[in-house]
Amino acid sequence: MTFNKFMVDILTPEQRSARMGRVRQTGTDIELRLRHALWATGLRYRVKAAAFLPGRPDIVFVSAKVAIFVDGCFWHGCPLHGTRPATNATFWARKIERNQQRDRQVDDKLMAAGWRIIRLWEHEVKKNLDGCVKRIQEVLQTAVR
Repeated sequence: MTFNKFMVDILTPEQRSARMGRVRQTGTDIELRLRHALWATGLRYRVKAAAFLPGRPDIVFVSAKVAIFVDGCFWHGCPLHGTRPATNATFWARKIERNQQRDRQVDDKLMAAGWRIIRLWEHEVKKNLDGCVKRIQEVLQTAVR
């Protein structure tokens, strides 16, 4: 996988480690924006119910068997916005590749169990929240039929 942009790290390894350790895995700002928009349209979802599913989806519609993931552009290697740090480049390339491989495995497991998966990039939610909500609504409508 190739990335278009390269970052130069201005932090020390200790500072970078501390900063990366504070990155949230759930309840991110982007995820909360999507959840609030879904709730405002009358869609009722579950968050904690996702704990029993492979990959721990960010949002779950249990009765429709729809799992939603909001993937961070950096962590999941977005082809438009994914960046690759110049420092420790081999580590990060492997890390992002493993994340992508795990995402594919999670999708396969969920689909085998009859779930429909929606993966949204964080930049999609930022730039087109209404479009993301409509996409979810469409999948939910076809899932109920």
